Amino acid sequence: MIKNILIAGGAGFVGSNLALNLKQELKGCRIICFDNLIRAGSELNIPRLEDCGITFIKGDIRNLQQLLDLPKIDLIVECSAEPSVLASYDNPSYTIETNLMGTLNCLELARRDKSGFIFLSTSRVYPVEQVNNIPYEEQATRFDWLKRAEGAGYSYRGVNLDFSLNGVKSLYGATKLSSEQLVLEFADMYSFKCAINRLGVIAGPWQMGKIDQGIVGYWMARHKYRGALSYVGFDGLGKQVRDIVHVDDVCALILYQINHLDGLDRKIFNAGGGRDNSVSLLELTDMVRKITGNTIAIGSVRDNRKADIRIFIADNSAVSRETGWAPQKSIEDILVDVNQWMDTHADELKGVLT
Repeated sequence: MIKNILIAGGAGFVGSNLALNLKQELKGCRIICFDNLIRAGSELNIPRLEDCGITFIKGDIRNLQQLLDLPKIDLIVECSAEPSVLASYDNPSYTIETNLMGTLNCLELARRDKSGFIFLSTSRVYPVEQVNNIPYEEQATRFDWLKRAEGAGYSYRGVNLDFSLNGVKSLYGATKLSSEQLVLEFADMYSFKCAINRLGVIAGPWQMGKIDQGIVGYWMARHKYRGALSYVGFDGLGKQVRDIVHVDDVCALILYQINHLDGLDRKIFNAGGGRDNSVSLLELTDMVRKITGNTIAIGSVRDNRKADIRIFIADNSAVSRETGWAPQKSIEDILVDVNQWMDTHADELKGVLT
């Protein structure tokens, strides 16, 4: 019987949406959100959480004692992270301390309580050069992999779990892959259940998008508030492609995993938007313009940034086979939801998103 669930990073975008979802779906379960509020705008989520009877505790997963001061925890969802690839180059120590040592501290709590453990990892565990070497072509509005492209761990459908993990990923990706291994080792040594999700670009309401992370929310906000935007890298064409998954779909997957963790123990899954929810920046611009009614000038920067990836699409076959999960919300659904959220909360968001 799960009585207490801890969401590390619980005032963040995914964590807060997940907490509200679990509070509604798991009646009688206490949800505890633990967050250091370092992300600008995360403080706006606290009233949302507390109004629904969710416990918020300001704390930092880098501080083991703060975690060990918590009551007995039956299940931990580890959502906390420095999620920006670029920020990991600017401040490597913080990225390592948060993404690796912070996860270690959460695992120490799981060891104490024999807690179930669901870890939110990233598609960035896959090496940059190898992903960029998948055969591709340039189309009118996007780069795309060749339909006949097929090799070890990839096909036109996307990157699957057999893709090589050997190679440079970015410091962010390296810390998350290292944490994956720690999760598996601790679960084996101390006999608790775990599951790992390699998520890509997540989007939806309450994401405080920035230039280096949360691209969908950032793109929408720039159009609504008429801020500066540029296509960066790969000749500045805006043709690089990502697959996008709605945060509600992520919450649905995690809820399923909580309810079926015994059968999913030690499993690792890719869980992205998949090919149907793939979009280039150029295509995203057109969609955002139609939804907002705003057109802004977009600059062009030809040079790539560190660890830039031309195309990433997740192959969700394994998670669909094991759980029946697949994204239910389209990119259009995501953009409509984000636009409506920004309109509804325009006054409080303007200072955060502009």
